[in-house]
Amino acid sequence: MANHDPAALSARAFIALQHLLPQHWLTGLVHRATRSRAPLLKNRLIASFCNSFHPDMSDAEQPDPLSFESFNAFFTRALRAGARPADADPAALVSPVDGTVSQAGALDGARLLQAKGHDYTLEALLDESAGWPAVFAGGSFATLYLAPYNYHRIHMPLPGTLRAAWYVPGDLFSVNATTAASVAGLFARNERVVCIFEHGPVPFAMVLVGALFVGSMSTVWHGDITPRRPRRRAALPVPVQASLAKSAEMGRFNMGSTVILLLPPGAAEWLPTVRPGATIRVGQSLARLR
Repeated sequence: MANHDPAALSARAFIALQHLLPQHWLTGLVHRATRSRAPLLKNRLIASFCNSFHPDMSDAEQPDPLSFESFNAFFTRALRAGARPADADPAALVSPVDGTVSQAGALDGARLLQAKGHDYTLEALLDESAGWPAVFAGGSFATLYLAPYNYHRIHMPLPGTLRAAWYVPGDLFSVNATTAASVAGLFARNERVVCIFEHGPVPFAMVLVGALFVGSMSTVWHGDITPRRPRRRAALPVPVQASLAKSAEMGRFNMGSTVILLLPPGAAEWLPTVRPGATIRVGQSLARLR
């Protein structure tokens, strides 16, 4: 029997539309508009966003939305000092973002759970057939989703030194729950930036996943990595001084997206509170190092 549930029909239509849209062209258009400093345009964009998503400005360094020079400056706003104190316990792995836990747990060998009925491989996510996927196989992961109203700077979950980084081209599907439940291999299909760190003897990875209207992903070392021409896989340089403290800023998203944390076997154990749907904030303890 055909499913005439309005929610299911709406979800299928949303997914079908994303397949048809010129994703990169539209995202490029948004990228340009959100960087405009024309007062009329940027104020309308900011006011419309605030009316739709009601972001919490009380913890922002500058709480007046219209004071920012562009929509993008508003969207990637800094927090006031002390707004996100990090768990100081050396054994605490802390949240790198404000957002929601999509999935978290142990890898099934080299496979990560995306949503019910969907998984994908480390090799596909990292776009590498040897080396780093083997390091994280059998380890643990957490997929952390940033909604549009969230704070959009990305911070370090542990003190770490950047050891490798690369850009992987791909699609720009939305990364919300509806799309994650419907598009196979979503996080290994979308454009992404992979950063590999070492915390003493413990390696960990942060995968920044692009999405529809996410016109730019950046790190503190490389600046804006996307949009990128040509869109082909590229190694990113690793500076000589590439160490950051726990909770230090390491990157930014423009518009909402997703960060995937990867840890090797036996490195850490997620806290019981880290489960799908849980709200998280920068600096909040997510796991204990073993």
